[in-house]
Amino acid sequence: MTQLQSQPESQMPATPAALYSMHLPHPDADGPAPVNAWVDCGWGRLLFAPSFESPAVLARALREEAPDRRDIALYVESPQLVLADAPNELFLDPSLLMRRRLQPQEAMEGPPPNVAVRPLATRADIGAINRLYRLRGMLPLDPAVAWARQREAAFTYLVAEDDRTGEVVGAVLGLDHALAFGDASGGCSLWALAVDPQTRLRGVGQALVRHLIAHFALRGRRFLDLSVLHDNAQAIALYERLGFERAQGFLVKNKNAINQRLFEGSNSDVAGLNIYARLIVDEARRRGVAVDVLDAPAGIFKLRHFGNEILCRESLTDLTGGVAMTWCQDKQLTLRRLASVGLRVPAQQPAGEPEANAAFLRAHGSVVVKPAMGEQGKGISVDIRDEAALEQAVARAAQEGGPVVLEQFCEGQDLRIVVIGYRTVAAAIRRPAEVVGDGSSTLRELIERHSARRAAATSGESRIPMDAETERCLALQGLDWDSVPPDGQTVQVRKSANLHTGGTIHDVTAQLHPQLREAAEAAARALRIPVVGLDFLVPSPDQAEHVIIEANERPGLANHEPQPTVERFVDLLFPETAR
Repeated sequence: MTQLQSQPESQMPATPAALYSMHLPHPDADGPAPVNAWVDCGWGRLLFAPSFESPAVLARALREEAPDRRDIALYVESPQLVLADAPNELFLDPSLLMRRRLQPQEAMEGPPPNVAVRPLATRADIGAINRLYRLRGMLPLDPAVAWARQREAAFTYLVAEDDRTGEVVGAVLGLDHALAFGDASGGCSLWALAVDPQTRLRGVGQALVRHLIAHFALRGRRFLDLSVLHDNAQAIALYERLGFERAQGFLVKNKNAINQRLFEGSNSDVAGLNIYARLIVDEARRRGVAVDVLDAPAGIFKLRHFGNEILCRESLTDLTGGVAMTWCQDKQLTLRRLASVGLRVPAQQPAGEPEANAAFLRAHGSVVVKPAMGEQGKGISVDIRDEAALEQAVARAAQEGGPVVLEQFCEGQDLRIVVIGYRTVAAAIRRPAEVVGDGSSTLRELIERHSARRAAATSGESRIPMDAETERCLALQGLDWDSVPPDGQTVQVRKSANLHTGGTIHDVTAQLHPQLREAAEAAARALRIPVVGLDFLVPSPDQAEHVIIEANERPGLANHEPQPTVERFVDLLFPETAR
């Protein structure tokens, strides 16, 4: 039995989330076609436009979209008539429809190494899929809907696993139109493809798409459709390599905060914001908070709600005072302030004459060299152990401008804790950039490919620099740019775990030791800063041992899904809008 929403206009439900059931005839059997047909996919409804009684009925159904959902009207033949019925509420989606013709018994290519594709099987899989969707800025699945749908033949939820770790690194939904809508044309479609932006595995997205192609070909379906944004050149190129071609057809959607960037266009005041600012703006608008973008390239905007105005530069607001900014921006002042209230920090001193620098190195055995006023990992050298490398590192840091500091190198995992309103909201381990050998590619080629994937997945925010520090890290392992690591061998290519230099981030909020939580909140109070990212070095996030090495006055809130960092941020600014 396939769950389907299908009624004449006079019987359509007032609440779109209500579920109705009916048994559809086989598409080759005699029987009436369903009317006004739509199905709930877990993130919103797909409305099969050819089944609707009129453009006005389709427009009405779209306007009944549930909060925080994304409904899509598919195969709209006369979009101008649908839009004319609700021009202020609906818009024509600027996506291309692409189609892959399917051949009976089409052979399935095997997945790439270490990738296993399988159907959604447990409720834990839904949580793993939602983690990916949040990482990619997509709407999560309603767990109850997805769990019910995965038992129905019309729906094919697939996940891709890293077969070495069992971690879910990709997901996709396939919809059989014959079973879902009684569509006699023999079609099916692909939706909500997502790949973990931090995975080192190659070919995950292709493996999921190929699996759906073979799955629906085996069923005898004639074509597989998908929609892709017209400017997503990387995705379009992938689909074309897999045999998809441009097809005729239109999609219509409801105007909401989720779709806002699609109907505002490139001339919108928010179009130039980066992902860190855009995430905050989207959440604010979702709550009815007005947004005025003052300088999009700099990420500066103003939020207004019932006379209350707050200026922001991404997560930095005018709630942060000048002294707090001074303490956080200068890494020497940060550690001095934290040490003064009894918090644990590494030894540190300003870089000076070579002999003084060498004495500090001899005292600690290994040091970190960094610009005192730097950010985003620029100019940082980690685990320096000899005097020649030390002076080279000092020179690199000095190129970033301002004073340079030497810091005792402390072993441990890089832990970022985000504190908002003096309460811990999220914690994540950050890992340095790594690549995995394939037995034929040089490290230069592996780094370039992995860096390109990271940049594409993060809107250009994360990229592995091809610089002297990367070269030094390779040399410490007896490698160089032209080395060819064996298939499956992991090579660390940076020492620092900064996301902007290709690092990855992994949520550990649930495992955080209470003493680490207390230390982070004490540090925020000592610095008198209401929104801050504290960087710790720890043996493990579930142990109390630690040192605090930095405080970031403008932490990237987009990096901490599934924790509600953006929600708590807007709660702090406008508590009356909290849900």
